[in-house]
Amino acid sequence: MFELSKDHEDFRALVRDFAQNEVAPHVERWDAEAHFPTELVPAMGELGLFGLNAPEEYGGAGLDEGGFTYLCLAIEELGRVDQSIGITLSAGVGLGINPILTYGTDEQKQRWLPDLVAGRALAGFGLTEPEAGSDAGATKTRATLADGTWTVNGAKAFITNSGTDITSVVTVTAKTGETSEGKPELSAVMVPSGTPGFVVEPAYRKLGWHISDTHGLTFEGCQVPEANLLGARGEGFKQFLKTLDDGRIAISALAVGCAQRMLEEASSYSRTRIAFGRPIAVNQGVSFQIADLAVMVEAARLLTYKAAWLKDEQEAGRRGVAEVKQAAAIAKLYSTEAAVTATRIATQVFGGNGFMEEYPVARFFRDAKILEIGEGTSEVQRMLIARGLGLPA
Repeated sequence: MFELSKDHEDFRALVRDFAQNEVAPHVERWDAEAHFPTELVPAMGELGLFGLNAPEEYGGAGLDEGGFTYLCLAIEELGRVDQSIGITLSAGVGLGINPILTYGTDEQKQRWLPDLVAGRALAGFGLTEPEAGSDAGATKTRATLADGTWTVNGAKAFITNSGTDITSVVTVTAKTGETSEGKPELSAVMVPSGTPGFVVEPAYRKLGWHISDTHGLTFEGCQVPEANLLGARGEGFKQFLKTLDDGRIAISALAVGCAQRMLEEASSYSRTRIAFGRPIAVNQGVSFQIADLAVMVEAARLLTYKAAWLKDEQEAGRRGVAEVKQAAAIAKLYSTEAAVTATRIATQVFGGNGFMEEYPVARFFRDAKILEIGEGTSEVQRMLIARGLGLPA
């Protein structure tokens, strides 16, 4: 069975210290101003957070085993302080770095990874479209190849890390033809920032994740070299499925950070808030809710780190893809729904103060809902789990 090593726990403490000192003092202002702290990304890179899964030749940690679990620990601890900063790391590695690391040519890796791993740049992953989210087969973005050049036309929606001052490239899924069965052939094409015809739309006005960078993207006659194909032509569907499997575990870790913070906030407030001459924590209506919260946090954390451990075991050749896929879906489903419930409980414990932006529970309440949607909705996770159990499609 899995367990976290002393090295893992020491690393957790390191990231927690960074989050408390470099992130916590600023998040209220950043959130209010919807400011993406570009200056924080290189500091995260110097701490090694973007290179936990990368080899040393690209500036990564070069860990023999356990890299994915280290990443989840970092996401949890950053997410415990602020969810937007947690998703910046999660997307920066899972959607930006890992597809290039996994499917890129040596030339692509040498060109893009050193800056991404160091935190000098960020990369995005353009999958979702205005009319194609979970139904990737409905993708309308097209990439046509002629005379050694891909021409990309279409639009993407809700793309993280896609419009920052240091965004260097976005990998885009696009139709590149049809299969022999007449189905859409999907491939992944890398589009560098600043390419003519690549337009980053204005940032969204979002319910939560105000600090996170999120944009729609449009491509109008956008041309890139044939060598910018990431992986084999027609393999884009398989590539993004694997990317999402990994991302679901990372989002689960982000949800654990959210739920953990809500447990801490509700516990602390219930001890100091006086009503009818005594702390509200003595009321079972309050204490029982916090007890339930503690159970949810513990269960979510165990499911998440089991899935992360299985992912590391898979990378070492000791576990199969199906086992990791099932564990990822279970962890993502439970942890994200637990996080949403945790923010509701914490806000209720705070009463009227929970509705005030000066208290962090309000920010976490806004931020939590997207956890049940991004990287596959709760409904999609239930479908995947059912399939993993062998139930009829």
